[in-house]
Amino acid sequence: MSTPGVSRVRREMLTGLGQNVTYSKKRGFGIAHVWQMSWHPQYRSSKFRHVFGKPASKENCYDSVPITRSVHDNHFCAVNPHFIAVVTECAGGGAFLVIPLNQTGKLDPHYPKVCGHRGNVLDIKWNPFDDFQIASCSEDATIKIWDIPKQLLARNLTAYSKELVCHSRRVGLVEWHPTAANILFSAGYDYKVMIWNLDTKESVISSPVRTITCHQDVILSMSFNTNGSLLATACKDRKIRILDPRLGTVLQEASYKGHRANKVLFLGNMKKLLSTGTSRWNNRQMALWDQENLSVPLTEEDLDGSSGVLFPFYDSDTNMLYLVGKGDGNIRYYEVGTDKPYLSYLTEYRSYNPQKGIGVMPKRGLDVSSCEIFRFYKLITTKSLIEPVSMIVPRRSESYQEDIYPPTAGAQASLSAQEWLSGMNREPVLVSLRPGSQLLSPRPLPPERPLSNSSAPASTLSRDPTEKLAADDGRRPSSMPEGKAPWWATEHRLEEKKSWLTNGFDIFECPPPKTENELLQMFYRQQEEIRRLRELVTQREVQTKQLELEIKNLRIGLGQF
Repeated sequence: MSTPGVSRVRREMLTGLGQNVTYSKKRGFGIAHVWQMSWHPQYRSSKFRHVFGKPASKENCYDSVPITRSVHDNHFCAVNPHFIAVVTECAGGGAFLVIPLNQTGKLDPHYPKVCGHRGNVLDIKWNPFDDFQIASCSEDATIKIWDIPKQLLARNLTAYSKELVCHSRRVGLVEWHPTAANILFSAGYDYKVMIWNLDTKESVISSPVRTITCHQDVILSMSFNTNGSLLATACKDRKIRILDPRLGTVLQEASYKGHRANKVLFLGNMKKLLSTGTSRWNNRQMALWDQENLSVPLTEEDLDGSSGVLFPFYDSDTNMLYLVGKGDGNIRYYEVGTDKPYLSYLTEYRSYNPQKGIGVMPKRGLDVSSCEIFRFYKLITTKSLIEPVSMIVPRRSESYQEDIYPPTAGAQASLSAQEWLSGMNREPVLVSLRPGSQLLSPRPLPPERPLSNSSAPASTLSRDPTEKLAADDGRRPSSMPEGKAPWWATEHRLEEKKSWLTNGFDIFECPPPKTENELLQMFYRQQEEIRRLRELVTQREVQTKQLELEIKNLRIGLGQF
């Protein structure tokens, strides 16, 4: 008995739906055929399947910002938990703005700039281990290091702390080493990558510790692996190179003709590289490479026919890859796996406003109370606007989500400059993002919103309790044995550090609630804050009684002598 045509069609349909279908024919009892199906669903189980982008409200954006109109393919924006820096238009030289993160809204037209370059600023990067130090490079062939004051700028900042002068042509890229303190890399249009040791007292450094001269054209991108022992570069000669940065030798080189790379990125500890560029037919394309073998990419994917450069960003904590196109309004994101197909498309954030550049907040500056796992700062030239976009994992619970916040790289260097130059490698120092964690160094108070009276000098805000007590008693603080502060002083310092963060929520950056849900969240946070303050008052009362008892015992002891 032959299989009916309708059964064959049904079998093809079921097979197309991803079912493993087997056919068997039995005789007797009127049974012509029996279908046995075992389901194999096509979707993947992932906690990041439903990540969505949430743009900030108008009052939480940065408006009237004169964003640069340079055509250079760079981010033009750098962010840390204190400041947002953006390259701006400036007559007669190059400049950039440094805006406190909580100073949202319209920017003053006469807001002070950081200026000192004689040519346009092409790239800026914050020091990952010092939130008040930033590096800038320019068309004037110099790199400058700036120390940003903790108080607000009152006038233009023109005094740099260090100037690096050795490139013979304009400098297009700067990158800080991910684990070693005071090590800076620069790439110029003289086809050279230079390594600078800033751990010196000299204000002008005219010779780098090493110069890498293996490139035959302009370097378009630089990226480090996790511990900074390898450097990947994308060059205009269409080659991707993996270098030993200390020796300057080429370890791997890709000369694949079907992909012209513009940007390259190490994918954490996955032993893989991702590059974005164009295909032979000028389609925008991304390619994934095995860092041990750059002969042929593991996978390639054509995206679209647009012409803007694709900037890749990788979050090693969540294994998520974000692609941001210059001139696009959307942000694509993928999940990266160790097995085929390696890159799994999740979805994209869509917007009608095209971005000129993009900035990314480090993980330690995210709002963990709202399950934020990434935050972009879009430079929208058409509106002179900087718009924060938060990537949110939807969760019902407001408690800390341990599974989406593994230990992450903190703001502490694991190596000194000399240790790294001598050949040592260390992984980054990891911290926990859990609110109140002792591993995570807290942010200082915003300068324009101190806790106490604004007329008091900043130094009095951070005075040690032992110094204050000694000053009140007319004695020198050195009467306390060195390194043996009393227990109440240690507890006071820890409480003072945590007093302005409640469940990861910054009480000074609190926008007014606009919906019923936000109002309820605010109410619960205030209830939690009241409960914590009551406990703190009770602890202080106990400490006061113990101090009174100690003073009484000291007086009795002094009376006996």
